[in-house]
Amino acid sequence: MKINFFIFLFTFLFFTSATLADEENTNLSFYTGTFDVIDKEGDDQTTLFGIEHKNPNLFRDTFLGKFKPVSGAFITGDSSVYLYSGVEAQYGIGPLKILPSFAPGYYEKGDGKDLGSILEFKSELKVGIDIFENSKLGYSYSHISNNDWGETNPGTDNQQITFSKNF
Repeated sequence: MKINFFIFLFTFLFFTSATLADEENTNLSFYTGTFDVIDKEGDDQTTLFGIEHKNPNLFRDTFLGKFKPVSGAFITGDSSVYLYSGVEAQYGIGPLKILPSFAPGYYEKGDGKDLGSILEFKSELKVGIDIFENSKLGYSYSHISNNDWGETNPGTDNQQITFSKNF
C-alpha cells in the first residue's frame, strides 16, 4: 500500500511541476496532523501527512464568495490513504483567510481504520494567515465519512497544521 501511495505522489508531483512551469500561479500545501483525533478507544488515532494542490487562476468569484478546485492526498501512520478532489471557498478578513471545502475521494484503509466504504466525503474548515508574501500557515479541522452509503459509517475527525505556498 505504501508503494502505491508513493507512486501516486511521485506522479502527482511530476505532473504538477510540469504544469507549474506553464502557469504563473499555483498553490501547493503540505500538511501534517492527527487522524481520528476524537477516537474514544485510542486504537485508530495516528499521524497523517498530506499534499494539496490549488490553482488560483481557476478562482470563480460568485455572490457566495471565491471558489476554486482543490485536489490532494494524505497517508496515515497506519498506511491508510485518501485521494480527493473537490471545491474550496475562500473568505478573507485582512491577512486572515477562512477556507471551507468539500471533497469526495477514494479511501483505502491499509492497516488503519475501516471507514466502511472506498467512497468517502471530506468536509473541512481551514483558517490561515499570511505569514510571508505568497505563503500561509494554517490550522484545519476535517470530518471524513461515507454518508451511510457504506456497510458501516464510523467517520473520522482530523486536525492538521498546513503550510501553503504560491509559486
